[in-house]
Amino acid sequence: MGRLVPTRLVPTRLRGLRARLVVAFVLVAAVSALTTASLTYREARNAILQRSQDIAVNDLRAQINSLAPELAVPPSQSDLDFFRVQLERSGTSRDWDISVHYSGVPDSEDSALHGGVMVPADLRESVEKRHVPVFQRIIRAGDPWLLIGMPVRQADGKASALTVYAQLPLSAEEANVEALVSAARGGALPVLGLAVIPALLAARGVLRPVRRLRQAAGRLAKGELDTRLEVKGTDELADLSRNFNDMAAELEESVAELRRLEANARRFAADVSHELRTPLAAMSAVTDVLDEDAESLDPDTAAAVRLISQETGKLARMVEDLMEVSRFDAGAAALHLDEVDVAETIRKTLQARAWQQRVTAELPQDVRARLDPRRLDVVVANLVGNALHHGGEPVRVLLHAPEPGADRLLIEIADSGPGIDPEVLPHVFDRFYKADSARARSEGSGLGLAIALENVRLHGGTLRAANCPEGGAVFTVDLPLRRAPEHTTADDGRDAACPGTEKENDA
Repeated sequence: MGRLVPTRLVPTRLRGLRARLVVAFVLVAAVSALTTASLTYREARNAILQRSQDIAVNDLRAQINSLAPELAVPPSQSDLDFFRVQLERSGTSRDWDISVHYSGVPDSEDSALHGGVMVPADLRESVEKRHVPVFQRIIRAGDPWLLIGMPVRQADGKASALTVYAQLPLSAEEANVEALVSAARGGALPVLGLAVIPALLAARGVLRPVRRLRQAAGRLAKGELDTRLEVKGTDELADLSRNFNDMAAELEESVAELRRLEANARRFAADVSHELRTPLAAMSAVTDVLDEDAESLDPDTAAAVRLISQETGKLARMVEDLMEVSRFDAGAAALHLDEVDVAETIRKTLQARAWQQRVTAELPQDVRARLDPRRLDVVVANLVGNALHHGGEPVRVLLHAPEPGADRLLIEIADSGPGIDPEVLPHVFDRFYKADSARARSEGSGLGLAIALENVRLHGGTLRAANCPEGGAVFTVDLPLRRAPEHTTADDGRDAACPGTEKENDA
């Protein structure tokens, strides 16, 4: 038995629109050819048999009219036999057999048709009652024959007692019909083969605009918004091309407007941040002085002073974050690489913010890398601060010493909180995104994780967020030991801070 081939192994080209159009075209051609051949066969067969039948009837009538006047009335049996022989000889070219019947004269043994086939009773009855020529097609030994019953009329036009029956083979006519069928069959295969050519041409004419539309859609998806199609004709495909061009034009206008609005928004944020920086600096200086004298003030005034100081600090940090994001958007952020001790840099970050008691750090020594220490400080500070504010203590910072020959550096920050909602996880690095339903409302700007991500990308690394099976969220910083902005790595999707965790979000 032949082995079945799975559908997925069949080439796509064989299951494409071109193949279906060609197959449909050939099937239509085949059905049309078969239908035409069937109708032609039926009409040709009927025409050939009818022509042979008419000729035989006319010939028999002519011979009877020529020989019947010489027949004695009433004839004897020998007269009838002689009359039959004369008719058979006169029809040698048609090779017919004759049987003669005369009312009142018994039939002789030779009156039966050649081959022992007697005249059918229904044919004889029809001739005797209607007194008109009657013909009938029969099959004898698998061969077609034509039976003709013809009453002989007298000179005055009245029916006589003489009736002639003739039988002649139709093998020659059937052979002609078979030859016609064979010729049609032989010509059908080349016609079907030739039908593939117009089918391919038709498929090409249909698929060419579709292919152009597909290519144009691909270019549009890649951001080439000025892509347009050349419109030819007035058919449905031309209308589709016009609609595509209209859609592309509207999309280009919409995207241009969105980009303009986005650029204005970024420029506005940068300008506002820059303008706020000077007065905030003055406000911060004043609040620092007020903080020093808060102990000497009455309790209500001291509380108001401390509140103003806190809110001024938050506003200052928000402005700094906005300016930092603006620098990333403008492409003005630059790396100042230096050979640093990674563990010592992380330790200083925790010490500078007094997080030593709240954070458990596993920092192996002698892990050195070429990084920007200020930006690494921002990354660790934002991730640890996010874990403390939104997760749960204790927070763990793990530095993985790279294996010999490895070119990647992994830093993981994990908390002990409830983790991140799966619906929120894809958006944790979005700017100004705050997942109120997943975590407590943030008191920050909503830019901390986005700034951390941009700093990691600036180093050519990746920042991932995931959930640990036992609870809590973990953020993994993956940095190259040598700066390689275009470098990509294959990750197994598992985080050491929570073994068994599949990677859930990769920014």
